[in-house]
Amino acid sequence: MNIFRHRFVGPALLALLIPVTGCSSADDSATVVVPTPDAKSAGQCRALHKVLPKKVDGQVRDDPEPRSAYTAGWGSPAIILRCGITRPPKMVDPKVAKGDDPDAIGGGVNGVGWLMEKQGDGTWRFTTTERETYVQVILPKERSSQDDQEQVLIDLAAAVKKAIPEGQSNMT
Repeated sequence: MNIFRHRFVGPALLALLIPVTGCSSADDSATVVVPTPDAKSAGQCRALHKVLPKKVDGQVRDDPEPRSAYTAGWGSPAIILRCGITRPPKMVDPKVAKGDDPDAIGGGVNGVGWLMEKQGDGTWRFTTTERETYVQVILPKERSSQDDQEQVLIDLAAAVKKAIPEGQSNMT
């Protein structure tokens, strides 16, 4: 399955995401900025945290620091998930919506819509679309092949569909 052959998701569903992962020189463990979702999104994120898979793309779950119900991680270098982020500014960027941004594309995998953005450092960032709460996934450049991208989104789809209802997010 080629994730780039899925339907375009529209201007209100596209996102620009801020960098959130890093590595500690002392222990090489992932760290993240923990989102601060509103009450409704917080509940959905806690529900997502409980149903996330133990493995993603063959990598064992190893949550980043600081520990939070709004973040999760797998492997090293870590695949990072953040739940309850605010709507990124580029979500309504007309350039992206028209398909004029070669590093941002909308698509869907197993019933979950995503904005897929290639970053200048070789990482990929994905943000859910058409869900009440935004979920962001960051793939390190070491795991950015199309096969890795596809498998990560397949592995996360069931949990996202179970915990985060379809609809318009109120996180602006």
